[in-house]
Amino acid sequence: MIRSKSSNALPQLNRREMLLALGATAGCALGLEGCAFGLETTKIPLSQGDQAFLDDLERQGCLFFWEQASPLTGQVLDRARNDLAGARDPRRMASIAATGFGLTALCIADHRGYLPHAQVVERVRTTLDWHLNQFPEVHGFFYHFSDIETGKRVDGVELSSIDTALLLCGVLTARAYFDDPRIHSLAQQIYERVDWPWMLNGGKTFSMGWHPDKGFLDSRWDKYCELMMIYLLAIGSPTHPVAPEFWSHFERPVIHYKGYDFISGNDPLFTHQYSHAWYDFRNKRDAYVNYFANSVTATRAHKAFCLSYPNWYNEDYWGITASDYQGGYTAWGGPPAQGPLDGSVVPSAAAGSLAFLPVECISVLKAMQSKWGKQAWGRYGFVDCFHPAANWYDTDVLGIDQGISVLMVENLRSSFVWETFMRNQECSKAMAKAGFTSKA
Repeated sequence: MIRSKSSNALPQLNRREMLLALGATAGCALGLEGCAFGLETTKIPLSQGDQAFLDDLERQGCLFFWEQASPLTGQVLDRARNDLAGARDPRRMASIAATGFGLTALCIADHRGYLPHAQVVERVRTTLDWHLNQFPEVHGFFYHFSDIETGKRVDGVELSSIDTALLLCGVLTARAYFDDPRIHSLAQQIYERVDWPWMLNGGKTFSMGWHPDKGFLDSRWDKYCELMMIYLLAIGSPTHPVAPEFWSHFERPVIHYKGYDFISGNDPLFTHQYSHAWYDFRNKRDAYVNYFANSVTATRAHKAFCLSYPNWYNEDYWGITASDYQGGYTAWGGPPAQGPLDGSVVPSAAAGSLAFLPVECISVLKAMQSKWGKQAWGRYGFVDCFHPAANWYDTDVLGIDQGISVLMVENLRSSFVWETFMRNQECSKAMAKAGFTSKA
């Protein structure tokens, strides 16, 4: 994914290329002993205080996707200030990834009664109609960043395979949730239009994107990360599928850290969250691993990594993932250490992992809200990142970080997103074709 390096600058670097530049662990494993440990159900007792906190986090996150979207196009801003009192941020750069999260957030908002039903349905219809009939596309794929009102491509950005996949996950969630023939038809057409074999560009793995003046990017989705949604959406396509064998074409490198062994590239924590927000990997495995348990282990390892810096982090303050920081935007985290680590904390690291480590993640989020809420909490919940020791608190929230937080809160509370999304037969059948079976 691409993101601007500051709140006002246009994006200059492919986000995935940024991550790859940090290095990757080589190797592949057919099974991991260390991945067997982990909670595989979100049915845990939540106190009244926990429920109230999670409801605030979720409700305010959903509000972002309502207020910071265009009523004319349905596009959602990539980022917005957290102190706008209901006004839309004047910046105009929308993100199709944020819009995909936003469509799912609208389903949640309707399910929870956060927003009026008729208005939500109308917004979803508008969003799907505009993306099908007016938003520029190439072989069904979309440019990552565009003007929120006109849809004009932001100069230099790529036609993005991963961000189109994120949008499609929201599109299919809306199709499964709303009992509305118009929504069903629009969503179906958007999904069926995507020409997945074209994005392979003759290779065994998907290209990360395409430029109209340069052609396909050299970088490919060839190592485990947030990529699972791309392959499953492509395998499940009713019109332009790829063969199930492509599921085995990306590498699954293994990280070993303080007794934790898990499949991962040298990537931030969000890579263990995004596909899991929609696809229900609980109690399932393929020929390689149980990916839900793998994300549990990765999250435990990440917490241990943070606590290995006791001058910065503790039980009530931990969690880093790709985010803003004082210098702009960066890909950081660990293990292994990556990026300009400085003791900042990124709330979406824990919020996006709520389904994996609910007790620890609720605890740290509540502690941070209690201690730094006056500076780090605004209209849409937590700011994207903050560093109390440096007296620095981001002014912005980011759409995708808000999105993963909202979706995983709801999955923890009710499994709603998982259960809704998996009603799409293309999605459940794709997992079966990829070799997923119920965990013994």
